[in-house]
Amino acid sequence: MIEGVKTKKLNVIADERGRLMEILRCDEEIFQKFGQVYMTTTYPGVVKGWHYHKIQTDNVAVIHGMVKLVLYDAREESPTKGEVNQFFVGIHNSMLVRIPKGVYHGWKCIGNDEAIVVNCPTEPYNYKQPDEHRIPFDSPDVPYDWEIEMK
Repeated sequence: MIEGVKTKKLNVIADERGRLMEILRCDEEIFQKFGQVYMTTTYPGVVKGWHYHKIQTDNVAVIHGMVKLVLYDAREESPTKGEVNQFFVGIHNSMLVRIPKGVYHGWKCIGNDEAIVVNCPTEPYNYKQPDEHRIPFDSPDVPYDWEIEMK
């Protein structure tokens, strides 16, 4: 696992009325700080990536659909520099993934439905100076191929 990355299996509580799923609580070890909560969607087959943050840590969960969430550690000082982590997250695998600052990340919607992703970063979005550092999804700087692996 990339240094600083944490995961948490999400508990879904279902009854005849519907379901409830806690994503992140302030009394858990995985929690660091609250910045904001937002949701974003991704259409089937679309890749959103790569980017990293210099200031914030992301806490990502998928509440509808499925994504292949991929992390790449390019941090010079990291003991896991060069490591890639891949997580299949969503309706069939409810989990939270904490992505530390400095770690490239992106995802591909791998289901037939639009994926709904919720992020609870440690910092609010800064409209004047966004903490978003991007490279193309197919950049040679990240050793990853987004195609589906047929093993």
